[in-house]
Amino acid sequence: MPSLRDLRKKIDAIKKIGQITKAMNMVASAKLRTLQERLEGFRPYRSKFDEVLAQLLSAPGLNKSRIPYLVSRDQVKRVGLILITADRGLCGAFNSNLIREAESQIKKFRREGKEVELILVGKKGISYFKRKYPVRESYADIMSRVLMQDARRIARSAISAFLEGTWDEVYLIYGYFVNLIRQIPKTEKFLPLEFEVSEKKVATSYMYEPEEEELLPQLLPLYLNNKIYSAMLETSVSEQAARMTAMDNANRACTDMVKQLTLYYNKVRQASITKELMDIVGGAEAIKG
Repeated sequence: MPSLRDLRKKIDAIKKIGQITKAMNMVASAKLRTLQERLEGFRPYRSKFDEVLAQLLSAPGLNKSRIPYLVSRDQVKRVGLILITADRGLCGAFNSNLIREAESQIKKFRREGKEVELILVGKKGISYFKRKYPVRESYADIMSRVLMQDARRIARSAISAFLEGTWDEVYLIYGYFVNLIRQIPKTEKFLPLEFEVSEKKVATSYMYEPEEEELLPQLLPLYLNNKIYSAMLETSVSEQAARMTAMDNANRACTDMVKQLTLYYNKVRQASITKELMDIVGGAEAIKG
């Protein structure tokens, strides 16, 4: 049976851990609000960008084979994966789920006889994959701020690998924010670009200057920059939501443990007092005898 002093120390230690988890929950909640506002403001922009590009690509007489960002390779031998994870842990299974999704994709491509190379964003993905698979580039300590200039660097590296023929296809893996409770790993094709052009279009005609074949090569790199930025923002929001939930659960667990240990401490203390009283009574009876 542990001593009363040991139990007291354990209770105090768990209370301190509970204070830390509560503070981390509050910090994550504050960061989440700021990032969520950015994400909610950016999602309509990206959606409109998709719509404009789909409209451009539906133009009659457009020769897509002249736009390298849209050309699919006959044989896909080398695949690039851009994995975006968090820089920090203590956010439940969030990073583990992203890593598991990346490993699943890598194994699938290797079974198909394709070579896989990675671009890693975020310390958690870097520390896990850097010695397991070929890594083209890695970016650490950029997920806390999520800047467009970082997204441009990542997109530029992936675009160069695709246009130079080093990679035949590129995929993007990130954490998609559904709500405060649910964040899911998502895999999207990054290059070559594919757009779903709806048959039911609004009866509106647009005039472009210059022509579509000249305009698209200028717009598509901007679109790819935005796609990386969007994925980083989604991952960052998902990270804070997952951390807030994880710290809330940890704080509740600490509270429950303190209650249970306090109850046990009181039982041990009562048993100790009872034993001392019995010793005193026994000693008194022995003296009388």
